[in-house]
Amino acid sequence: MKTTQLSRAIFLALLVAGSAQAAKTDVTIGMQLEPPNLDPTGGAAAAIDEVVYANVFEGLTRFGPDGSVLPALAKTWEISEDGLTYTFELQAGVAFHDSSAFDADDVTFSLERAMAEDSTNAQKQLFANIESVENVDGAVVIKLKTADGNLLFNLAWGDAVIVAPESIETLATAPVGTGPFIFKNWVQGDQIVLEKNAAYWGEAVALDKATFKFISEPTAAFAAMMAGDLDAFPNYPAPENLPQLEADPRFSVVLGSTEGETILSTNNAIEPLDNVLVRQAIAHAIDRSAIIEGAMYGYGTPIGTHFAPHHPAYVDLTGKSEYDPEKAKALLKEAGLADGFTTTLKLPPPAYARRGGEIIASQLREVGIDTEISNLEWAQWLEQVFKGKDFGLTIVSHTEPMDIGIYAKPDYYFQYDNADFQALMESFNAETDEAKRTELLQQAQNIITDDYVNGYLFQLAKTGVASVKLKGLWENSPTQANDLTGVYWED
Repeated sequence: MKTTQLSRAIFLALLVAGSAQAAKTDVTIGMQLEPPNLDPTGGAAAAIDEVVYANVFEGLTRFGPDGSVLPALAKTWEISEDGLTYTFELQAGVAFHDSSAFDADDVTFSLERAMAEDSTNAQKQLFANIESVENVDGAVVIKLKTADGNLLFNLAWGDAVIVAPESIETLATAPVGTGPFIFKNWVQGDQIVLEKNAAYWGEAVALDKATFKFISEPTAAFAAMMAGDLDAFPNYPAPENLPQLEADPRFSVVLGSTEGETILSTNNAIEPLDNVLVRQAIAHAIDRSAIIEGAMYGYGTPIGTHFAPHHPAYVDLTGKSEYDPEKAKALLKEAGLADGFTTTLKLPPPAYARRGGEIIASQLREVGIDTEISNLEWAQWLEQVFKGKDFGLTIVSHTEPMDIGIYAKPDYYFQYDNADFQALMESFNAETDEAKRTELLQQAQNIITDDYVNGYLFQLAKTGVASVKLKGLWENSPTQANDLTGVYWED
């Protein structure tokens, strides 16, 4: 071969290689928890939305990466002067992944299903104020019982996505939505694969394929990133490795905020945890700083109530449960438990729970409270703790956006029943004036703090790790989602 021919061949080879690299359109995303099912309208696990929110399923509205509420299947909406009627004009040309047409009847079906008496929707209270949903000449008309400044926000939750009646029976294992990605397959214990929806009604996504790999062990997550088996781990589970990853030029480490209030959830309905003095003693026995350092390597913001510090209405109430072991002992004595007591501490898989649980158990032991630790898999935790309410204490991050309203649900898993709080949240839901809404939210924060409903630990930080060439992942987590609609590979 002549020199010029050789040079031309090398040039073409390099050009092809460069084009192949530039043409990368698949991504592999790491997740610590595998979802128990794929129906966001019938399951409480955050891992469900982390796969399907905005990717497979869509609602009338949706959250943007900054937490703002944006149009989705609803193109526009009008609100009546009295705030009781919302009329939504739907996007045109939308079809479900099975090619069936999307229309206002699907919206009516989905919302009526969510608000039905026998609904299994984990956030059923989001729809409690809806009086009726109707298809009026192709538009969706929602009538409310009382004016509700939260409606557009509530409709952006993953629990409010729109589904078709024909696909209900298989939603949990073979979800059919209207989103830019189509469910391809699920290898239990390993991965879920999504593929680009070529017939998507909206702006086409850049990715042709997305694989969600489930890696529960932090050490395995680190090994997978270093080996190049993953392109990103948006909620990286091993904060101790972040400095090493940050120093590696292959990776970008982004620290953001989440809606994840990490709490020592307490069963308020069983003895002696039904005594506010006991719950207060637990709060004062906990050293948040030691937990954040020991379990999260310093990543996390201390909280004293169930509310995100980055929210404008946040009140810093950490002083009401400052670390004071002697005060904790005195409160136990006042409650008639000078010799302490024993309860269960059931821990789901995330590192913040397993590592934090060991630290909290040690701190509680110092004041006379012994805990029987059980390490549960996620499905076990959902069954025993969340559904069965069979626990004394547990640790979990509540990652839903501004979800203080769960304290108005007496049958929620920590079984807090306060009529005054419930009335306050009803007033909040009906209020449209922003200043008054802020005042009510701040009152709500104080009530649950003064009742020591739970042990409020820290706001979970979002520690994301990704290839430096992968762009468009969310920096913060205004809702639990790995939204891939804006993700692409940089040339």
